[in-house]
Amino acid sequence: MSSDGHDIEADPQARRRHRLLFRALERRRNPRLRRTDITITDQAAVKRAVKAASLGNAMEWFDFGIYSYLAVTLGHVFFPSGSDTAQLLSSFATFAVAFLVRPLGGMVFGPMGDKVGRKKVLALTMIMMAVGTFAIGLIPSYDSIGFWAPVLLILFRLLQGFSTGGEYGGASTFIAEYAPDKRRGFFGSFLELGTLAGYVGAASLVTALTAALGSEGMEDWGWRVPFLVAGPLGLVGLYLRLRLDETPAFQKLEDSSTYKASDAASAVETSAKGDLKKIFQQYWGTLVLCISLVGAYNVVNYMLLSYMPTYLSDEMGYSESHGLLLLVGTMIVLMLVINQVGRLSDRFGRKPLLAAGMLGFFVLSIPAFALVQQGSLAAVSAGMLMLGFSLVCLLGTMSAALPALFPTQVRYGGLAVGYNLSASLFGGTTPLVVTALIQVTGTDMLPAFYAMGAALVGLVAIACMKETAQQPLEGSPPSVETPQEAAEIAEAQAPAGRI
Repeated sequence: MSSDGHDIEADPQARRRHRLLFRALERRRNPRLRRTDITITDQAAVKRAVKAASLGNAMEWFDFGIYSYLAVTLGHVFFPSGSDTAQLLSSFATFAVAFLVRPLGGMVFGPMGDKVGRKKVLALTMIMMAVGTFAIGLIPSYDSIGFWAPVLLILFRLLQGFSTGGEYGGASTFIAEYAPDKRRGFFGSFLELGTLAGYVGAASLVTALTAALGSEGMEDWGWRVPFLVAGPLGLVGLYLRLRLDETPAFQKLEDSSTYKASDAASAVETSAKGDLKKIFQQYWGTLVLCISLVGAYNVVNYMLLSYMPTYLSDEMGYSESHGLLLLVGTMIVLMLVINQVGRLSDRFGRKPLLAAGMLGFFVLSIPAFALVQQGSLAAVSAGMLMLGFSLVCLLGTMSAALPALFPTQVRYGGLAVGYNLSASLFGGTTPLVVTALIQVTGTDMLPAFYAMGAALVGLVAIACMKETAQQPLEGSPPSVETPQEAAEIAEAQAPAGRI
């Protein structure tokens, strides 16, 4: 037998013969948590962390959303004139380019966040996104510098995509590690509230500018304004993030003496640092689950929030501003209910809410797009809300469900790699693929079939995942809101009396 008991533990017969010995060894290696081991959250700190992560996320997605809503205009500005479809496809290809480097960003920033801290990496991604977006607003048009216009656009889109690779994994990890176990869904939902707010801000600004300047004014100079706004917004987000402390979970990894934790807390929270090799070798099953879940989620997410305005203008003949206004209205409705979805996921579990969202897309996509094709304001609004309420079940739950897939020491890295590989393959390519398939097949219902296929994949992934609601994050001690809850958990672990 080795000093740590692993040789005997590997032998089931020895375990049966020496049950009492093994029980004693297990207690020694994993002592019961005492009341002092359990994290009692500082509510003011939790709220500060949620606010900074969510506002920063809103600013990141404001920057990223601008491009989606200006896709048609940017096609005319940065690509040679010819067919409108060719220009739109070129614009969406450039949109997709940013997603191709997101996995690289995830592979760099994810393990970095597990080594140097969540806070520092989130500040760095904020700076890079603001610089990339601001720079796009300064690029001369194709008519001015020719070939170099799309080259520079692609370069700065790559910078945007690279920085986004570290954003979602870091922001969701940050909130998840601060939040108490029983309210992680509620606090996590604020992250996607920030995403929606960023999209709404971007769409509202583009709509207002288009209404004020018209198509010619937008193509002449108006398109630059939303990109240039990103500079000062980025500084605000950076200030908010730099004011935060590191998460308790990461501080425990970094220096176990920072918190007064006993051997029990140390046993469930190791100091190993996540790296790519460990993520791919030891957590490949979890990584595949994450990629499948995020792939399905991203297809339906980008289908509604990025592609729908283009679908309304190109396939339905709506004006660009009209389509954007309908989407803004839909997103505002989702913002009003998303935190309640987070609460429901804490009460009933992540899996039921995620399954409801995926089933909604599978069952309602065809009726929803059929309504959109009716063309009337009421029908289009109803169709978009059907898809929106399905999506909000995913939005309000995913930011709590995904960080719980990975243990603390590889959480940022595992989530950043899995999320961005999936977003690259399935999310950012959605507008490009759907636009191309509509041209090839000639059917306007193609987006509905695409969403249904994604929903099926999502349902399989949900069936394979564990329920994590109201449970401690893997690799961390329990996190509660009050000393009474800590005492109850410690009491529940006390050994029962024997006769």
